[in-house]
Amino acid sequence: METTSGRPLRIIINGSHAKSGGGVTYLRRLLPVLAQQPGFELHLFLQTDQFELFYPICDNVHVTLFDHKPTFWKTLWWEQFSLPLIAWGMGAEAVFSPANFGPLLLRNHVILLRNATSVIRLTTRVRPMIYWVLLSVATFVSLLLAKRAIAVSNYAARILTFGLRSVFRRKMDVIYHGTSMPPGTRRNNTIDRKIILAVSDIYIQKNYHTLIQAFGLVHKENPELKLVIVGREIDEFYSRSVREMANALRVTDAVEFLGHVNPPELSELYENCHIFVFPSTVETFGNPLLEAMSFGLPIACSNTAAMPEVIGDAGLLFDPRNVGDISRAIKKLHADPVLREELGISASARAREFSLSRTATATADALRAACLATPKKPHMLR
Repeated sequence: METTSGRPLRIIINGSHAKSGGGVTYLRRLLPVLAQQPGFELHLFLQTDQFELFYPICDNVHVTLFDHKPTFWKTLWWEQFSLPLIAWGMGAEAVFSPANFGPLLLRNHVILLRNATSVIRLTTRVRPMIYWVLLSVATFVSLLLAKRAIAVSNYAARILTFGLRSVFRRKMDVIYHGTSMPPGTRRNNTIDRKIILAVSDIYIQKNYHTLIQAFGLVHKENPELKLVIVGREIDEFYSRSVREMANALRVTDAVEFLGHVNPPELSELYENCHIFVFPSTVETFGNPLLEAMSFGLPIACSNTAAMPEVIGDAGLLFDPRNVGDISRAIKKLHADPVLREELGISASARAREFSLSRTATATADALRAACLATPKKPHMLR
């Protein structure tokens, strides 16, 4: 699809919300493949301090950096008032904000429903509560005004339409994330190793406090095992409480917080860990879960939110709020090399269903639909 003048569709990617975790991972993976879709001219808008998160950026994506101070209110002002004017001046056919909300004044605007506002149920602190309430309001208003919305799972489509999914069905696409990693099956899942691996930035919804308690039970019977947690400590208050819990349970020496690691180092951890555990209580998709599946790892995974959609029957599910259930799943995988081998094979096969090229094609279709005067039938991707 091109404009009437014959030039490609000019699409602005509003990357201002992608600063950590899944938001950065999503864009880093998607952009090179989306740029290969026919009929597009992609312009990525970032704040200057975000550039290193995305470097290197493929040559066929035009990058524009903005140097306003990256505070919440300045970014919000820029997004709501400056960005629409810039888009109009550029003659952009659509703006894609890979976040729950974006510039409300834009006509052809596409949002990505990926941040689960139900996290508000987990926090007791006033400031985070205010944040999640404001995000809920911004999500609903953006959903009302956006030309199209992409949900990253059926779970995301359900909870982020606030019980009104049928009302928004004509503008809604469900498009799962994809992985660029070629799925493989480890041949050493039967080998007893020492590292239980968990990967994600540290927030309360990642449920590391319950995982630490469960690991305490596992460690009593299997003192050779070690829990390695990879991810930035975004919520300092929560991160501190998790460390204090590890200290109170006397497993500090067996729990290692690595923080952010680069992709090659993370790949090495995936290759050499014993079991991968994903304990989140609220998750609209779970990129690390898909990464672990693509490596063919034996996985113990939460049975709530979007996780059953992603993993299917390719992992051992547990109740993430039940310490005993988490420890049971880890112990079962640790004790059963045949089960580890079977689940690793299943995980690798399941990962093949989440192709990044399919994600990019479906996303391109949604962006083209946003440029049309008449709404297009929504797309469902498995």
